Amino acid sequence: MEQTDRKSNGGRKESRMHILLLLSVFVIATCGLIYELIAGTLASYLLGDSIMQFSTIIGVYLFSMGVGSWLSKYIDGDLMRWFIRIEVLVGVVGGCSAPVLFVAFEHVASFRLLLYGFVSITGVLVGLEIPVLMRILKNNYAFKDLVSDVFTFDYVGGLLASLIFPLLLVPYLGLIRTSLFFGFLNMVVAVILLYRFKETAAYRKGYTAMISVCLLLFTACFLYSNKIMNYSESMTFQDNVIYSKSTPYQRMVITKNNRELRLFLNGNLQFSSADEYRYHEALVHPAMQALPKATRVLVLGGGDGLAVRELLKYPQLKTVTLVDLDPGMTQLFKTNPMLTELNKGSLLNPKVTVINTDAYQWIRNDSTKFNLIIADFPDPSNYSIGKLYTATFYNELRRLLDDNGILVVQSTSPYIGRRSFWCVDHTITAAGFFTIPYHAYVPSFGEWGYILATKNYSWKNEGALPAGLRYVNSGTIKDMLYFPPDMAEVPTDINKLNNQVLVHYFENDWGPYAH
Repeated sequence: MEQTDRKSNGGRKESRMHILLLLSVFVIATCGLIYELIAGTLASYLLGDSIMQFSTIIGVYLFSMGVGSWLSKYIDGDLMRWFIRIEVLVGVVGGCSAPVLFVAFEHVASFRLLLYGFVSITGVLVGLEIPVLMRILKNNYAFKDLVSDVFTFDYVGGLLASLIFPLLLVPYLGLIRTSLFFGFLNMVVAVILLYRFKETAAYRKGYTAMISVCLLLFTACFLYSNKIMNYSESMTFQDNVIYSKSTPYQRMVITKNNRELRLFLNGNLQFSSADEYRYHEALVHPAMQALPKATRVLVLGGGDGLAVRELLKYPQLKTVTLVDLDPGMTQLFKTNPMLTELNKGSLLNPKVTVINTDAYQWIRNDSTKFNLIIADFPDPSNYSIGKLYTATFYNELRRLLDDNGILVVQSTSPYIGRRSFWCVDHTITAAGFFTIPYHAYVPSFGEWGYILATKNYSWKNEGALPAGLRYVNSGTIKDMLYFPPDMAEVPTDINKLNNQVLVHYFENDWGPYAH
C-alpha cells in the first residue's frame, strides 16, 4: 500500500513537471513571436515601408529558427541546464532588443546589420528551445503525444501573441516596455525550472545570481523606459519632443521649437505649423472655389483636422465626413489644446462626423453622394497605403461622387517624385476622370503635387474664395497649373491592386533622400 502511494505521488509529481514544461512552451512561443513583431514594428517606425520590413524580418527570423533547430543536434549532456541557459539568453537578447535598437538608431552606421543581428540571434535561440525541450520530455511521452502537445502549446502561444500585441501591448506598454516585459517572462521561466527540478541544484546558486542581475537591469529599464524613448527620439528629431505615442497603426511624435510644431508619423514629417496652411489651402480651395453650392464633403485621411478647418470656411457646407483609420490620431487632434488651436477645433464642429475605420473598406460599403471628395492620405510608401491610390479605389470614389462633383488627391512631389506624381494622375484618368494636375510650394516639403479630377471637366477657376486666406488666391491658383520642364509629364504604368507600381516608383524616386 505504501509503495503504491509512493508510486502515485511520484506519478503526480512527474505529471506536474510535464505540465510545467508544456506551459514553458506556451510562454516561449508567445515571447518568441512578440520579439519578432517588435522587430518588424520597430523597423517600420524607423526605416519605413512596413510590408518590406515585416516580410524580410519574418523571413530572417524563420530561417534563423531553422538554423537553431539544426544546431540543437549538437547539444548533449545536461539538457535541462542547456534549456535554462538558452531561456536566459533569449530573455536577455529579446528583452534588450527594443531599447538597444531605439538608442542605437542615430549612432550606428549599419543599423540594419544590428537589427537583423538581433533578429537572427533571437531566431536561433528560439529554434534551439523546442527541440531541446522535446528531448527532455521524450522518455516520458509517446512520440505522437509529445509532438501533438508541444506544438499545440507552441501554436496557441503564437495566436495569443498576435492578438495581444496590437490590441494591448503597443497601445498601453509601447515597444520598449513590451520587449523588457517579455524578456522578464523568459527569465521567470528559467527561475521556475531552476527551482522545480532537483537536477539543477549543482548550478542553481550561480544561475540565480546571474538571473537576478538581469531582472534588476530589466526592472530599472522598464521604470525608465520613457526616458530611454525620449533620449532616442531626442537624437532622431532636431527639436524638443513634446508628445509621443504608439498606436496600433503608427508612432506619433510632435516636436516644438520657438517657431513651429511638427508632426511626425513613423518618423516621416506630416506637417509644420509654420507652413501647413500652404499645403491645406492648396488642397481644399481650388476645388471649393468651383463648388459654390457644395453641401456634402468627404475627407479620407486628414485626421489632423487641418483640411477640415479650411472646409469649414464655407458656410454653405452642411456635412463633412472624415474617415481616418487611427482613432489615436483624431482623438489627439480633438483634445490637445495646442493642436485644437491649430485646427480651430474643426473635429469638434457639429457639422463634422469622424469615422475611424479603413477608408478602402468604408467606401465600398457606402452609397452617399458627395459634392467633393478629398483624399489626403500619406505618401504611397508601402502596399497597404498604395492600395488607396489604385484604379480600383478611384473607381469606387467615382461612384460616390456627384456628376458635377470634384475629387482632389494629394499626390506627392512632382519634382522629387516625378514618376510617382504622374502615375497618380494617369491612374485617376484610367478610372474615368478628367484630371487637372497642379502643385504648390510648401517650404517644409518643397514642391508638392495634387490632382483635381472631375467626371465632366467642369472645373473653372472663377468662383469666390473665403476672406483671410494666407496663400491661395486666383493668381496663385493659375500659377499652380504651370509645370516647368523638370516636373513635366512622363509616361508611367497604371497603379493597380495586382501590380502596385506606384509603390515601386515612390521607392525609386525617394530612395536617394531616405535616412
